[in-house]
Amino acid sequence: MKLFLRIVRRFDWARALATGLLALLLLVRVVDHELIQTFRYNAFDFYQQVKPRSPEPFPVTIIDVDDQSLEELGQWPWPRTTLADLVDKATAAGAVALAFDVIFADPDRLSPENIALDNKGLPEEIKKALRAMPSNDSILADAIGRSRVIVGETSIRRSVASGQDDVQGPKVEYAFLGPNPEPFMMKFPDLVQNMPTLDAKAAGRGIFTVRPDSDGVYRRVPLVMLVDGQVRMGLSVELLRIATGGGAFAIKSNDAGVDGVIVARQLISTDSDGTVWPYFAHSSRDRFVSASDLVLDRLPPNRLRGHLVFVGTSAIGLEDFRATPLGTPMPGVEIHAQVLENILGKTMLVRPNYSIAVELLTIVLLGLVIIVLVPKMGAAFVLMLTGTLISGYVLFSYVAFQNERILLDPTYPAFSAIILAIFMSTMNYLREERERQRIRSAFGQYVSPDLVTQLSDNPERLILGGERRPLSILFSDVRGFTTISESFRDDPAGLTQLMNRFLTVLSDGILSFGGTIDKFMGDAVMAFWNAPLDEPDHARLSCRAALKMLSDVNELNEFRKVNRRNPDKKFHQIDVGIGINTGDCIVGNMGSDTRFDYTALGDAVNLASRLEGQSKTYGVGIILGPETANHVKDDFAVLELDLIRVKGKTEPAQVFGLFGDETLRAAPEFQRLETLNNEMLDAYRGQRWSDAQGHLKAMQEVLGGLPFDLQTYIEMYSDRVQGFKENPPGQSWDGVFVAASK
Repeated sequence: MKLFLRIVRRFDWARALATGLLALLLLVRVVDHELIQTFRYNAFDFYQQVKPRSPEPFPVTIIDVDDQSLEELGQWPWPRTTLADLVDKATAAGAVALAFDVIFADPDRLSPENIALDNKGLPEEIKKALRAMPSNDSILADAIGRSRVIVGETSIRRSVASGQDDVQGPKVEYAFLGPNPEPFMMKFPDLVQNMPTLDAKAAGRGIFTVRPDSDGVYRRVPLVMLVDGQVRMGLSVELLRIATGGGAFAIKSNDAGVDGVIVARQLISTDSDGTVWPYFAHSSRDRFVSASDLVLDRLPPNRLRGHLVFVGTSAIGLEDFRATPLGTPMPGVEIHAQVLENILGKTMLVRPNYSIAVELLTIVLLGLVIIVLVPKMGAAFVLMLTGTLISGYVLFSYVAFQNERILLDPTYPAFSAIILAIFMSTMNYLREERERQRIRSAFGQYVSPDLVTQLSDNPERLILGGERRPLSILFSDVRGFTTISESFRDDPAGLTQLMNRFLTVLSDGILSFGGTIDKFMGDAVMAFWNAPLDEPDHARLSCRAALKMLSDVNELNEFRKVNRRNPDKKFHQIDVGIGINTGDCIVGNMGSDTRFDYTALGDAVNLASRLEGQSKTYGVGIILGPETANHVKDDFAVLELDLIRVKGKTEPAQVFGLFGDETLRAAPEFQRLETLNNEMLDAYRGQRWSDAQGHLKAMQEVLGGLPFDLQTYIEMYSDRVQGFKENPPGQSWDGVFVAASK
């Protein structure tokens, strides 16, 4: 359960949107728009162009009505007596069976009776003799009957040339092995057949119609189809059926449609619609023999012996060329010949029924990897990951084609991966922008605007979780806050307003010198410098901030005094004590998994807090620790105050008072005061009590020309000196004052 909740927490809105996009991409693939098909088909074409099928000496030949034949035997269509001669000579040459990739739907206009009919000026005796002669169609029909010939049929228009509709030849026995596949099969509405005379003598009938894909390329050929509601076979597979005895065929099917066609005791796998993907070899003249060479007895011996023969056209004027995946057109009859070669060589490309499932699963797997990993990685890794995943799948697709002749779409899964990678990268960018905004929001209340800008532009500089670094830590507190609160007993809203204004004044002083506000604790404030960004001059900046804080609080007091509602009511001035210390600390996000603060911890922090508490004891607004004083004493008006052991610590520490900036430091009066103070402390620690009293008196006289008050400090030391003078501490005394309170 904990693991599940952790996963749910990490599954952020960007991944949720990406999952929705993945679902949309899957839906688009299922719909399979024409544009998606085009990209997929072009990829399959590219595979064949890279590695076309190697031509092998299959017993498949095309008797070609080529340009040479038209030149030698006359223009097309030829008299059917010539075609009868072609059939007889091909049969005599050993052809096992012939399939015509042409159709003879109309009577031969060159038959003797038609010549007599068309030439009315002929003598009656000649007309009578012509009518007595057998028709060219019957001569061709007799030749067809003496051989095993498959006549071609097509589905272009409904034939009415013979005066009959829905002409049908003998039905071929077939069976369905599985569910009825007819709803999945390719459908042609009409059938154009041959003349009944020819059709009756034919051993078989095959459909030579092939539909191109949407881009005009002929990639698939139907082996079985529904024509005018009846199951029919394609020309190539019908030629194979007749050549192997002319038995029944079967269609194997499953719930997804056609699985294959069983002909000549072999299963030819197909797509679910009964089509096959021929593995094309380049067009080769080795498949062809010129029809004129056969008719004029120029064919080499045994050229057709044992061959399955197609009769078709390649003459330029007959326009029977088709675009193929190899990028070069070839005659339509050669496409049928290549289908038969693929069947005999068992080299047909396979687009199995499960291929769509594999592609969808690939899209899901690639998508989930990208969705899970990309939000955690940088741009370079995203590019590398996306490139690796896409390259790996494309390579897998090509290897499946090369080794197993399986067609798996490399384009849409790759496209989906790219789209998801772009989307997740965009989400990464938006997340980083959101992170910058979060940093601005989180730190905008605690650090200066310039620092917020630096952090948002360079978030890597923000090290979370805690790091050790030197800090200058400032604590401030209000003296006599309880008394001030009591004066607002009847006006709590006024107290809130006053505290907000007061804390704003303190915050402005800290932020204006690049400090980070750690926390507000009632009327107290904690801040530090040199985190989260490096600031080498952090000690000086903390001192400048403290001086500004005191100056701004004084201005606030003056404003309150002038603008108070009841002048007769006693005015309570806000007095602030500040302690600053410099030292190594641990700084970072501290707290629990659900609630944490960016804060600093360490001994230097504790000492800074104790120093703030001593500001009242010494009557000095700003108390500095030894490290802070060492950094700033040459530039600021700093006086050593004492050597004390604060509560909770065993080691004594030198403490200093901060009274002003460089201007005051350079004033002669202050330099005189500094000298007297040092001499007083030296006499004090040397137990020369009379000398110490003399220096204190001299200090009192110098103070009149300085903008601050040391009266409490001087009185405190006067009392100490007098007490020690009356009761000497002894030779073991180390000059350390032990602070009894925080």
